[in-house]
Amino acid sequence: MNAKITVLIVDDERFSREELNFLLEPYEGIEVVGEAGSGDEAVMQTLKLQPDVLFLDVEMPKMDGMAVAKAVQELKKVPEIVFATAYPDFAVEAFRQKAIDYLLKPFDEEQLSETVERIEKKFAPAEERTAYPPSKLAVEVEDTIEYLDPSEIMYVHREDRVTKIVGKQKVYETRDALKDVEQRLQGFSFFRIHKSYLVNLDYVHRLTPWFNGAYQLELQETEEKLSVSRNYVKELRKKLEL
Repeated sequence: MNAKITVLIVDDERFSREELNFLLEPYEGIEVVGEAGSGDEAVMQTLKLQPDVLFLDVEMPKMDGMAVAKAVQELKKVPEIVFATAYPDFAVEAFRQKAIDYLLKPFDEEQLSETVERIEKKFAPAEERTAYPPSKLAVEVEDTIEYLDPSEIMYVHREDRVTKIVGKQKVYETRDALKDVEQRLQGFSFFRIHKSYLVNLDYVHRLTPWFNGAYQLELQETEEKLSVSRNYVKELRKKLEL
């Protein structure tokens, strides 16, 4: 990674901005290019400086951090978001905003190090991101965030506006779109077999012809048979024969 990742720090408290700036100094791949003391200023500075990442406080007068996060989605260059706040209650909303991380004040140096690692992975070349995928799949389930081990997930399917993640022990239901879950599972052995289904290839037991060029897929750990659309059969067979 040659170019530095540029950061804008947004917080209405000067001390918090200075502290975070100081804590980020040792990271050679990170460059703080500016600060903002309000939500309005944050949007203007983001437009002007076009940072890669916003470290964004949540509780600010007038325009809060969540409003800033939504506003910058309309810009030509949309920055990644790290929420940095004293309030843990906003974690689920932060997840909905697709934040890279959620830092709690007072800042913990070990947690910040993990956040910087996530940022660097996010901006790494595509081949490096695939080589080191996240160890957990984070999904919003009702009012909580569940962290699932992808190796325990057998398949994922979309049904009636709900995405069902079928694990060996439990089925999780989330409003996350199937394509979003698929994107977060890149780097693991998941493959789309149908417009509504993703399957973990590690659990494939048998592939049998069905009708009209379609196939049925049998998995280990379950008696359920999944339909494989004929549009995906050729590529699936290649994957299974590697």
